[in-house]
Amino acid sequence: MWFCLVVCLTLALAPLSAQENWSRFRGENGFGVSLQPGIPTSWEESEIAWKVQLEHVGHSSPVIWGKTLLITTATEGGGKRFLHSFNADTGEQNWVAAVTMSDSPKHQKNSWASSTPVTDGEVICMMMADAESQRVGAWDFAGRELWIRDLGTFESQHGLGVSPVLHDGVLLVPNDQRGPSTLEAMDSRTGKSIWVSERLPGNTSYSTPALVDDGRGGLQVICISQSSGVAGLDFRTGKQLWRTPELPMRSVASPVVVNGLTFVTCGSGGNGKYLAAVRTSATVNDSERIVFERRTTLPYVPCLIADKGLLYLWGDKGIIVCLRQETGEEVWMKRIDGAFSGSPILIEDRIYCASEEGEMVVLRTGEEFEELGRTPLGDFCHSTPSVGNGHLYVHTFNSLIAVKAK
Repeated sequence: MWFCLVVCLTLALAPLSAQENWSRFRGENGFGVSLQPGIPTSWEESEIAWKVQLEHVGHSSPVIWGKTLLITTATEGGGKRFLHSFNADTGEQNWVAAVTMSDSPKHQKNSWASSTPVTDGEVICMMMADAESQRVGAWDFAGRELWIRDLGTFESQHGLGVSPVLHDGVLLVPNDQRGPSTLEAMDSRTGKSIWVSERLPGNTSYSTPALVDDGRGGLQVICISQSSGVAGLDFRTGKQLWRTPELPMRSVASPVVVNGLTFVTCGSGGNGKYLAAVRTSATVNDSERIVFERRTTLPYVPCLIADKGLLYLWGDKGIIVCLRQETGEEVWMKRIDGAFSGSPILIEDRIYCASEEGEMVVLRTGEEFEELGRTPLGDFCHSTPSVGNGHLYVHTFNSLIAVKAK
């Protein structure tokens, strides 16, 4: 009887796990968490479900909805930007859409296709920018262009890196840059503006916003930039609910929010220099908003991982730190080999992160450091892995790799 019950439950739950969507940068709300069982901690070349070579380079993360996988790439210089649709089971390309832009400079670690697209299963939206303009557009699942809007000039030292957010038919387009800066909400089906919230110009931000409750029964958008600090904006109106003072340096990593705390980092020169745990409730007094701070051994580009009361800091130069979420107390610190520009993701109780040199490193979460596996990807990688449709997907410089859950 118990055996039959276990088998029935397993069969009932398996399709649900296999159908997990990964609709935006770092999955559900950008926190990089998946419950997909069976993803291996290492694998051989023969165990890869499929691998396709790409004609052009991009650092965007794969987005998965059902049996469709989406990524972006661009030609050298960025004169052509591409949105690709693949069959998530086989790697066969369904279609590719192209947008003509102008050639423009970028940071040596960036690409002209670093922004990750977003989808709700009906429309696919992506952002693009060159030295002259910033554009956002939408396509349907057949590859038909629905609309493209030009948001005006884009003044940036390092190029575009932030990604859009989509919820309940509302597309959020972050635009924190050196020039006029905004967060704009658009109708994802038409591109028409719903509201525009003015932001302070300054160093371009690469932090993709998060959408969380505001402590009053509504939703708020958590935005980060050096000049505007950490802020909560009302999702329906764009009105600013609260804001911290400006951050000491540029923000690159996106926020992680758990148990009413937003964890943010900023830095410069390839090093994180400041971390803050910030209360997100709109009813908190400003004097009580920052819970703790840290100024040493921090990531700059990689985002954080939060799990079961612990906060994991995966450093750009291969130093991993584990803190307690509520206090910032250090639990452990370890150095691993490699440099990292992509962000880690959490799959069950394991953290996966790809090194720049092209090696997938897997750690166990918990009070003690434990490395579980390393797998060469055969190519350089600056992107963040994704999970959906029963697979782990990795976008390297020149290929797209799928590893099926066992």
